[in-house]
Amino acid sequence: MKKIFLVRHCSAVGQHKDSPLTKEGIRQARQLSTFFARQNIEFDKIISSPYLRAIESIKPYAEQINSRIEVNENLRERILSEEPIDDWLDVLEQSFIDLDFALPGGESGNDCIRRANSVLESLYSDNALSNIIIVSHGNLITLLLKYYDNTFGFDHWKRLRNPDVFVITLDNGLKKIECLWDL
Repeated sequence: MKKIFLVRHCSAVGQHKDSPLTKEGIRQARQLSTFFARQNIEFDKIISSPYLRAIESIKPYAEQINSRIEVNENLRERILSEEPIDDWLDVLEQSFIDLDFALPGGESGNDCIRRANSVLESLYSDNALSNIIIVSHGNLITLLLKYYDNTFGFDHWKRLRNPDVFVITLDNGLKKIECLWDL
């Protein structure tokens, strides 16, 4: 059995890739560390988006267990458009309805799923790994969950919290998704 824990980052100051956590986000990162310690699971690997808010979200736990955080560019935030969008929520909703929809310079849902899923597929095929933490962003995580369970979508994205934790359990070829964050 293999478990991949998908973690949405804690509250951050902004959306820029170098945006740090807020004071609340720092508190949330400590809560996240306590949460994972209570899982009583030995994690084989921690992988994070290169964005500062994602790395800072899991850093307290990684330090607690003396583990390295592997940074993977394929877990970065999804870009909807290179240009500012006035009605970005409508555009985002459309991108969950039509996974091939993309604005100029933006990334479609399918493009995002392909790049993020390349990380998961490499983990699934590595028999030496059983328990992995992946820290990323709400849009990417929701799209991955949608890939494995088509009922996930825009409304799920709207209800995500900072942080949030889902686990994908792979057992004999069957994938099960569960939300674990209840704080």
